[in-house]
Amino acid sequence: MSAVAALPFQPAAVLFDMDGLMLDSERAFTDCLAQAAREQAHRLPQSLWLQMVGGSDAHSRALLEARIGKPGSDAVQARARTLYDAVVDAGVPHRPGIVPLLRWLVAARVPRAVGTSTRNPLALRKLQAAGLLSYFDAVCTSSDVEHPKPAPDVYLLAAQRLGVAPAHCVVLEDSPPGVRAALAAGMTPVQVPDLLAPDAATRALGHRIVASLDEVQALLRACW
Repeated sequence: MSAVAALPFQPAAVLFDMDGLMLDSERAFTDCLAQAAREQAHRLPQSLWLQMVGGSDAHSRALLEARIGKPGSDAVQARARTLYDAVVDAGVPHRPGIVPLLRWLVAARVPRAVGTSTRNPLALRKLQAAGLLSYFDAVCTSSDVEHPKPAPDVYLLAAQRLGVAPAHCVVLEDSPPGVRAALAAGMTPVQVPDLLAPDAATRALGHRIVASLDEVQALLRACW
């Protein structure tokens, strides 16, 4: 924590990514993709699944099609979705520290919204099954905007729905595309890496990077 610069203002709202930040869903879904590929006799490297983290559905589909063609990609994704549906219905596991952080923000009366690359209604299903939906004042998904992350659209919409100026928002993200989306929206991102450690290009963005959601809570508490 001591190496991370304090936030320069008291946030008027905190915006949350979902997958990989609040829910351990990036790991769950890449595991489902890998299992589906193995079942269909495709030998694909773990690095391929990691390239999909934080990206849109179209980005992931293009990566898979480049490796095994469209028919193979369609079959793998269909099977992976079936596997993942079972995970979602059971409630995707939380990332450590998310519930204490949300409870503290509720108690402090700080507005909260989700800005996710997942489409609606899957995003609502995941949040509801995981017991997190009730903590948020707004949920914005890639279904609601024209351009997915790293474009700023979903976070700008979240700020608009909360009635808060973008410059007064802190965004919590795990992936580089999400960090870039927050910066493009004129917001202050704090990154909590999950599956991907920030590379040199990501660190060069100059944003705050912390090791856990507990550190996020400490960073925010210091503003009050």
